[in-house]
Amino acid sequence: MRKTVVSLFTFLVCVQLSIAQTSGFQELDQWVEKWKTGKQTFFGYPVNEQSQLSDFYEWYVSTGMDVVNLNNAGDPMTDNPEKMSSQAFEREVIEFFAPYYGFDANKVWGIVTHSGTDGNNHGIYFGVNYLKNKTHLNPVLYVSDEAHYSNMRLAHLQNLDIKLIKSDKMGRMIPEELEKELDTSRPVLIVYAMGSTFKGAIDDMQKLNEVLNRHPEIPGIYRHVDAALFGGYLPFTQHKQMVSHKAMHFESIAVSGHKFFGIDSPCGLFLCTRDIYDSQEDFKVTYLNANMRMINCSRDALQPLKFWWLIQKVGAKGWAKQGNQIMECTAYLKQQLTAIKWPCWSNKYSNTVFFRRPSESLVKKYKLALGNDSNFGGELAHIVVMQHVTKDKIDTFVSELKKEIIPAPPASDNKAKAAKKKGK
Repeated sequence: MRKTVVSLFTFLVCVQLSIAQTSGFQELDQWVEKWKTGKQTFFGYPVNEQSQLSDFYEWYVSTGMDVVNLNNAGDPMTDNPEKMSSQAFEREVIEFFAPYYGFDANKVWGIVTHSGTDGNNHGIYFGVNYLKNKTHLNPVLYVSDEAHYSNMRLAHLQNLDIKLIKSDKMGRMIPEELEKELDTSRPVLIVYAMGSTFKGAIDDMQKLNEVLNRHPEIPGIYRHVDAALFGGYLPFTQHKQMVSHKAMHFESIAVSGHKFFGIDSPCGLFLCTRDIYDSQEDFKVTYLNANMRMINCSRDALQPLKFWWLIQKVGAKGWAKQGNQIMECTAYLKQQLTAIKWPCWSNKYSNTVFFRRPSESLVKKYKLALGNDSNFGGELAHIVVMQHVTKDKIDTFVSELKKEIIPAPPASDNKAKAAKKKGK
């Protein structure tokens, strides 16, 4: 009898758990439908909603990779990667991208990062160590006041002196303002914005380099490029020189993988010259048999495999096609907004168009990011033209936006009002 009661109790508990799990999964399924619907009009943020990883996940499950736990702890650029890691593929990824950012494949160092911010963290950290080892002085970090906020937060995290340099109304760091703020008695650690957060501005690296070159008394200089979004597509367009180490003379660059490349969770690339990496302090870890000069210990082993997969599947030709489509659709969006006389602006080489803020309903429907700038009349919004923001979708958006334009009264009505006012 007791066994029967226990068995019945166990059965009821299992039924309740099954019902609870089913209910929970139903809620998850409902959210999936919301997400799938929402991605069609996800215009305000730099996310590629045309991910090409479905066959990657088919491979992942079919091969049994879903029950294998890898960990990329160590330097992926060594000759002997850890067997239970994907560092061999991580190295191939870095060596593939190196020439697209103007690095020599045999003189580059890099990792697949957790995010664009992780890449910036490494750029700033490596820059500090390089400059301190070279000059025995603490550097000052210079960054524009419209660059991504992660750079300001990382300066706080690393306890650095920071100077925010004024940008022009389009969001680009002003060379003359940099020169005013320079402390030439200390090393310069400068972050160039390759696409500011809201306006999509690109700092003019050549002019800013000219400012630095006019001051040979500066003890040392390190240039890091925050190219989270634009570093994805520009290397595969005719404007590739803009993200070239050889052309722009920067020491390191950070690029996001979850933006242009369409990887479905935050990750990125960090690349620097080999001599910058070699200037970092040794931090030998015996149990890993590795020299851990990077910030992270454990790194995601799956993201390098996704990057590697996309290199084989999409490759430079596919990304060139996508990059040119993005540039074309950006120009088209600005053209269509101008045609309906809706105030709008964009920076050269940018895939971001910012414009007068529409109604709250359109802001919500298209998930538009918001801004405010008195130079452009106050309240603004922007669209980041990614792969899924096609001309057809732009046409739909513009047609909805056009309905919000309040037509001016007929000229005859204006004359009547003027006459009435004059009569008073």
